Formats: sequence, C-alpha cells, structure tokens
Amino acid sequence: MLLILFSSIFIIPVLMGWGKIIENVSGILFQGISGKILSGILGISLIWTLLSFFSPLNIYVEAASILLGLFFFFKTRIYQEFYQFSKKDFILLSAATLIIILAGSYYPYILDHFGYYIPTLQWLKEYGLVKGISNVDLTLGQMSVWHIFQAGFSNFSDPFLRINAVLLIIYTIYIIERKNWIHLCFLPVLLLFSQSPSPDLPVIIFSLIILNEMIAGNRNTTLLFAFSVFVFAIKPTMIWLPILVFSSSVFIFKNNFKPLLLGILILILFFIKNLWTFGFPVFPVAIGDLGVSWKPNPEVLKISSQFAIMKTYDMQYTYEEIQKFSTADHIKNWFSLEGIKSKINILFVLSLIIFSVFAWIKKKKLITLICISLLIKSILILAFSAQYRFFIDVFFVVFFVLFHEYFNQKKSIIVFSVLSLFFISILSFPVLIQKYIPSFRVGSFMTGFEKEQLYKPSTYEYHQFNTFKIGNFKFNVSHNYPYSFDTPLPAVTPFYIFDDVKAGIFPQLSDKNDLKKGFIWKKMTSEEKKEAQKVINNIKNTDK
Repeated sequence: MLLILFSSIFIIPVLMGWGKIIENVSGILFQGISGKILSGILGISLIWTLLSFFSPLNIYVEAASILLGLFFFFKTRIYQEFYQFSKKDFILLSAATLIIILAGSYYPYILDHFGYYIPTLQWLKEYGLVKGISNVDLTLGQMSVWHIFQAGFSNFSDPFLRINAVLLIIYTIYIIERKNWIHLCFLPVLLLFSQSPSPDLPVIIFSLIILNEMIAGNRNTTLLFAFSVFVFAIKPTMIWLPILVFSSSVFIFKNNFKPLLLGILILILFFIKNLWTFGFPVFPVAIGDLGVSWKPNPEVLKISSQFAIMKTYDMQYTYEEIQKFSTADHIKNWFSLEGIKSKINILFVLSLIIFSVFAWIKKKKLITLICISLLIKSILILAFSAQYRFFIDVFFVVFFVLFHEYFNQKKSIIVFSVLSLFFISILSFPVLIQKYIPSFRVGSFMTGFEKEQLYKPSTYEYHQFNTFKIGNFKFNVSHNYPYSFDTPLPAVTPFYIFDDVKAGIFPQLSDKNDLKKGFIWKKMTSEEKKEAQKVINNIKNTDK
C-alpha cells in the first residue's frame, strides 16, 4: 500500500507537468488538475509510442521524461491548484485513495496479467516495438498504447505495475473537481482492475469522462475527438466513442473536418503501430492486407479466429459444434450458457433495449447518438466475438446516462461506501465468490489479504524455464507453467508453440544477429520439425 501511495505522489505531478506542456501546444481539454493529468497521459503515451519504434522504454527514457515533467510542474507552479480543495474534498480524496491503494495491493488474478500484460511490458522495456512480434506470440501483436504508457513508468516509478491504481486516484480527483458524483458509484467496481495494468480500466474511465464532458457542454471537438481516438487505440472495442464524438461534431456542432485532424493523426499512428507488430491495421482482424512479409501465418490466424468463436460460448462448445448451429441455436445457446456468463449476456441485451427506448422517449440528439454508437459497437462485437469482456463498458455508459441526474453527493457516497466494503471483502475473502459464483473463473485465482501488502503490493515470481533453439531462433519456455510472465526474453508461450507446429511453421529472426529487426514465420524443414517435436515432448513431460 505504502509503495503504491509513493508511486502515485511521484507520477501524478509528472503527468501534470507534461499536461502543461501539451496544453501549451494543443489547448486545454478541460480546466483543473485532472484536465492537465489527462492531457499529460495523452501526450506522453503518444511520444513514447513514437519513441518505442526506435528505442526500448528503458530507465533512461523514464528518467528523462520524469525530469521534464517535474521541471514544468514546479516551474509553472501548478502544484498551487491543489489548494482549491476544501477540507471535505480532501477527506473524501484521502478516504478514496486509501481504499484504492488497499485494493491495488492484492495479488493480480486476471489471467491476461501473466499471459499478455507482463510479457508485453517486458518486450517494450527491453526492445521497444518489435516488427512482427505477433509471429512469436500472436497476443503480443496488440501492444496496447496503455501498456506503452505503463512500460515507460515501470523501471523505477511503478515497478509493481500498479498504474491502474494511480489512474483510479486520478479519476477520484476528476470526480471531486467536476462535482459529478455518480462516478463515485463506479469506483468500487473498478477496484477489481487495480491489481493489473488491464486496458479495460482506462478505457472505461476515459469514456465516462469524455461522456461527462460532452453532456456538460464541452465543445472542444479537437481534443475530445483526439482523446476518443486515443481510447480506441488502447482498446479497439471502444470504437463507439470516436464514432460518438465524430457524429456529434457533424450533426450537433456542425463542424468541418479541421477539428478532427489531430484525432486522425493519432489513428494513423495506431494503424502504423499495428502494421509494425501485427502486420494488419487493427488487431486481431486480418483485414487491410498490405502484403508485409512479417504478417502472421494464415493458419495461425485461422486457429485464433476459431478460438475467439469458442470463447463467445465460454468454451462450452467445440468449433465444429458451433459451425452446425442454426441462427436460432446461436442466439439460444448464447443466452443459455452455464454459469454467470449467460446472465451477463441477457443483461447486456436488456440494457441495450432499455437504453434504446429511453433514447426514443427523450428525443435528444446527444442521447440518440450515444445509443446509435453503442448499437454499432454491439453489432460489431456480436459479429466477431461476443465475449462479455468486450461489452462490459456498455453497462457503465447506460447506467451513467440513465441516472447521472439522480445521484447527488450524499447518495453517491453511500453507494460508494457500501460497494467498496463489498468488493474489498471479496478481494480479502475470495472463498465467498469461489463458493457462490464458481462459474466466475477468475475468482478462483484470488488469494486474499496478506500483511505484507501494507508495505508493498503482492506480486508473483516463478523464474523457471527451459531454453530451446529451432532454426535461427533461440528462445525460452516457462517450465511446467502455461504463461511466460517472468521468463527471460525471447520467450514463447507453450500454447503458441503447439499452434505453430500444427501449422508446420515456426518464428524466425529476420536478422539472425539482431533480434530488434523483428520476426517472420517460415515453414520448418524436416530437421526443424524433429527439433520442434522434441520441444513439444519436453513441454508435455514437464506438465505431467
């Protein structure tokens, strides 16, 4: 807890200093401490994204960025803005911060933390953006901008990877500054994302902030659209947000396309990043083929697509069974999955129906555009992979629009207090969720409270691996564990080794003497197939 607090006290002024720099260049997103911090997040994330094409996000990059941010923080005396908080505001901020750093100190339990987040951060810290990295591990092709942001602060400012806990504190500052108290109701639920650098948290928070600004009458289309595209770049399932800001600019504010230029530039950077790491403009969709030599093997993409379809049905049906579904079967089976997922799916559809009726009754342009944007996003999600984690943001948006005028400060603080107690209890005594909601699988990876958390957040260590070589690629594989979260680079997840061998291919260095020049895939020779089989046999034997 203590170390998360120190990280927050250190990082927030740095972001404010960077925010002041960005405001001098592009204007003010909105007034206040939180406005500067969000501008700082946007600016430093984009700069680090550009830099990571050419350099790892190492301690030198972090130190230079921190010094520049702190210089502007003190030079422009923006620390004086903290004096605006009243005694009551400070008490509320302190109480919320205490709850946030407590929640953030628990062990990470989201599986993506081990199979996706940490490996991504390791590559960014040691090599930056590597061309064709998706050939090593398809998941790494995402390289979310949020992980670029986290990687830049992970050398010494936030070595325990709790940037999401820092973001929750920033969100609390925004709530107190803007006096829009319904956001307090969301904070306790979002505590569940504070132990890992999950991109789900920032996209939910940023979308709610942008939505709040639009409803409050913020007409800075240039920065609102730029920030909405930034959110899309963090997680493309948030496509509804730039659609909303764009349509508002056109149909409500009657703007021309000039205010959209900054956002378009960010979008182009996003496409270039994905082309560099994945080979296509938007991960994980193999659309927009420019014929680059480092794009993933078609068979591997096919396997990934089939897996995504099975995830739609919570892996309760095989791909072959799903292919035999009629249209009615697709709908019926999605609504009748075993466990909590079916309830979430039903609630999702009900939420869209209720919100559509609400928009029709209200007949307000902005609400109608919000509804249309959410429906477009929902149709795309249902078409590709209707997993609940891809539409969880819809629940927050619908609740916010429906009830933002109802929740005053008193009601919101009561809800915040009750829900905080509830979710901290779940984190502290996970046996409750394991017993009563066994289908909520991530609950089985929660471990409860340990007294060491009072000083530093809980983290896992493993450091067991084997080294192999196939062709010109020498790599490490975690020993008797499915993920490579602390395996030295270059590391390959066992799951993808099986996929590659099944496809008859394996990743190879573009330049055998320089890993930074990236990866391609090649069909294996008969000798390499024998070596690959030895690797598989070794993995299978150690997994027994």
